[in-house]
Amino acid sequence: MTLPVVAGVDGSEPSLRAVDRAADEAALRGAPLRLVYASLWERYEGGSVARDIGEPDEEVMAEDVVRAAERRARTRQPAVHVTGEVLPEEPEYALVRESRSARLVLLGCRGRSGLTEALLGSVGVMVAGHAHCPVIVLRGDDDQARSGTRGRVVLGVGEKPAGSAAVRFAVEEARLRGVPLEAVRAWRRPAHAMTGHPLMTGEPGHEGERQAAETLEEALSDVPGDLPVRRRTLEGRPRDALLAAARDAGLLVVGARRRPGHYGLQLGRVAHGVLHHAACPVAVVPEQEPA
Repeated sequence: MTLPVVAGVDGSEPSLRAVDRAADEAALRGAPLRLVYASLWERYEGGSVARDIGEPDEEVMAEDVVRAAERRARTRQPAVHVTGEVLPEEPEYALVRESRSARLVLLGCRGRSGLTEALLGSVGVMVAGHAHCPVIVLRGDDDQARSGTRGRVVLGVGEKPAGSAAVRFAVEEARLRGVPLEAVRAWRRPAHAMTGHPLMTGEPGHEGERQAAETLEEALSDVPGDLPVRRRTLEGRPRDALLAAARDAGLLVVGARRRPGHYGLQLGRVAHGVLHHAACPVAVVPEQEPA
């Protein structure tokens, strides 16, 4: 059985962008699309779907949101099998559970308290940090969010690249889209090398860059030879390096280490930072830590 692409919908503009992108992702993979509206409230609050179906805001129900999203997805990708469901529970818990039997989960970038497009909301952070499959959060402008086939794929290479699920996912995404892969590894110059002392400069920096290059080679050792790959070692903080490298990318891919039995926040500082500040869609890929 082909696992579905799952998209969380709530009728907002960000979630409608997620529907568009999810339909494209499903078509790209030959997978079905499952649309999920999860909320403890029966009624929908907002204006986007109300305008589409010609009903007052107060008369739009959750089922209306799902049906409208289904029609939108089928119009965009007629060949994709689309289903939808309303789940009476908190969206973060519903989507994490859905991720157990999904190939990919897509979310629109929706914050709260006036931060809708500035910072990722709590649902996105929770799902990205606990999902059992890759999660794409649609940061960036409308064109970047909706288009699944433009722009290179940028991969942030972590400390433990051997057998990395994030590397495998980034390679697959680049091949599916027919775009180049850009692998980025950040490195930092030792603090004493920044003092300017003539005996403490030069070599430490070169050593850090050399180690970063070796880590890149290890991470990319199994990449198929027909995939165009660019290797970049950038000096600076990993989060800042990735944000700069992915400014005009189609997708930024990072890994998230998962510790068995740990139920707290699972995202590291780098993944958390790019989810809040990236200028393009971000894919968070779970990396299972040994027990």
